[in-house]
Amino acid sequence: MSSTLGRDGMVLSEGFFSRRSVWEWLFAALVVIGGLYALATYQHAMDGYEKAILVGLMPCVVAMGWFWRPLQVLMLGVAAASLLAIASYQGDLARAEQVFWLKYFLSSQSAILWMSVLFFMSTAFYWMSIVIKGQGAALELLGSRIAWAAVTMALIGTMVRWYEGHQMGPDIGHIPVSNLYEVFVLFCWMTALFYLYFEAQYQTRSLGGLVMLVVSAAVGFLLWYTLVREAHEIQPLVPALKSWWMKLHVPANFVGYGMFALAAMVALGYLIKQQAEQTRWHKLAPLWLLGLLICFVPLVFRKSSYEAGGMYWAGYLLVSALMAAVMVLARRPIGNRLPSFEIMDDVMYKAIAVGFAFFTIATVLGALWAAEAWGGYWSWDPKETWALIVWLNYAAWLHMRLMKGLRGTVAVAAWWALAGLAVTTFAFLGVNMFLSGLHSYGEL
Repeated sequence: MSSTLGRDGMVLSEGFFSRRSVWEWLFAALVVIGGLYALATYQHAMDGYEKAILVGLMPCVVAMGWFWRPLQVLMLGVAAASLLAIASYQGDLARAEQVFWLKYFLSSQSAILWMSVLFFMSTAFYWMSIVIKGQGAALELLGSRIAWAAVTMALIGTMVRWYEGHQMGPDIGHIPVSNLYEVFVLFCWMTALFYLYFEAQYQTRSLGGLVMLVVSAAVGFLLWYTLVREAHEIQPLVPALKSWWMKLHVPANFVGYGMFALAAMVALGYLIKQQAEQTRWHKLAPLWLLGLLICFVPLVFRKSSYEAGGMYWAGYLLVSALMAAVMVLARRPIGNRLPSFEIMDDVMYKAIAVGFAFFTIATVLGALWAAEAWGGYWSWDPKETWALIVWLNYAAWLHMRLMKGLRGTVAVAAWWALAGLAVTTFAFLGVNMFLSGLHSYGEL
């Protein structure tokens, strides 16, 4: 923090606002102008709660941009591209097939497909940095830059999809966080953006390959879901989802999911580094077990070779098995490139702490939403029950991590974080697959 010298010789801390640059104030002005314009233009389509959310969001966006400067460029770039797409539509969705940059780049489906390709490319470059000697730093930087591009395209696709829905009809348009397709896009860009923040904070890109694996896995599911369900089609909301609570509950939930996934992949890196120098194969059981778990997901979804995208999941299983083998066989070069145990421990702890805070907020908001929609705060619906299990799991993890005498047992914490991801995944997807209840909106 910079400081000045007062008349009495005492050092005075420079004020928070006085430290802001001209560019930062210009960014704040653009955010406020954009928010007020949206309020004036679309207030007829918003109720009082939504207007309050928009007004409250403006200082939050400014604060986030000031807190982490790369967000300023990201937000302004997404806003400019989204406005270009909206202007290009001219109120006619048929122009998505007529205007070049809409057809190939800026329509919601095109942008999300670009997001998918870019996340795969980012993952590939991060992993190539381990294999190709002498080019590691350059390839990691390229992987990071491509990840930023993927996040940008994901946000553009989300904003344009929101506009497209409203153009289809007043009863169809909604914030795109209402079904599995939309929330998987949300999960992908949130998880990647959280990682990019930690990457900048700790000045290391060596965790990128591991974190992008879970993002690429989510992209793989998204593409399969689009293939077999045509999930990219914008559909009207079911009555229970026509609530302003959804705009708060779902994003808060996925901050938790994204942070928990990031922590689990960092935990995986910790365990790989721990086993890096192990030469006896029978003592590598932890890594072999992790490899089997990585292959488990495609086995669950693969029904046969001919139905429900079975061949797709067969290919997914092949890639999963390949990545599991690489992590076991190349454990030494991977471990050597990973940051220190202390850094990974710190990232894991901070990710779970932030994720737990937002997941708690989301759970409270969900209870309030349930009271409005169904007349009760809690009904022991399968989704609610498993949300409670997730919450208790990470509450216990944080309690263990903070207890005196247990802070050093990071290997236990790493295994626990990985198990937590399995529990969270079942709460997110498994409930939809194997159980039914009031929350069964994302059909599989």
